[in-house]
Amino acid sequence: MCGAALPAGAMFCGECGSSSTATPKTRKRPDPRPNDTTIIQPLPRQPVVISIPLGADGRVQVPVPPAPATTRPAAASPPAPPALPAVERPRRSVFVLQFSTGETVSAPGTGLIGRRPLPQPTERFDTLVQVNDLGMSVSKSHLEFGQHDGEFWVSDRYSGNGTIIRRADSTSVRCEPGRRYLVPRGSRVEIADQFFMVD
Repeated sequence: MCGAALPAGAMFCGECGSSSTATPKTRKRPDPRPNDTTIIQPLPRQPVVISIPLGADGRVQVPVPPAPATTRPAAASPPAPPALPAVERPRRSVFVLQFSTGETVSAPGTGLIGRRPLPQPTERFDTLVQVNDLGMSVSKSHLEFGQHDGEFWVSDRYSGNGTIIRRADSTSVRCEPGRRYLVPRGSRVEIADQFFMVD
């Protein structure tokens, strides 16, 4: 307080505005932060169970350690297990995708094509191909591709504008979303306003 004389029963000073009943202890503000000290009780120790063999009479059998041998004959090595037949893995062909935007991508395995291809958390792809489409006709994750027995396939990922395969023999196929379609070399795959050739 400033020391000004206060009338009886005054709660605040008319000069400085401070409380006449407040003390340093009541002026202290409570700490809004939670207590950051946590006491963790130790876990109860589990008893260790040791298996002890019992004899036929129900008594505990105490194993007797063998007497140390001075010389031991050389132990014969066990026969080698028979060799397993080699599993022949399917060979992967390398396909080259030439895009209408000017990019050329080598596709030796699986991949995802789109404006911003993003696999699902459980999916894994060898290649992510980003298509520069200023008109934004290509979906973010438009198309999935891979190989089966050395042949290239594509699958539309429920894209907004769909996928059309134009094969070299002049047949055209509109892809049903979620279904795989084989694409022979020399085919053109149209993804909305863009396309790529498979070589």
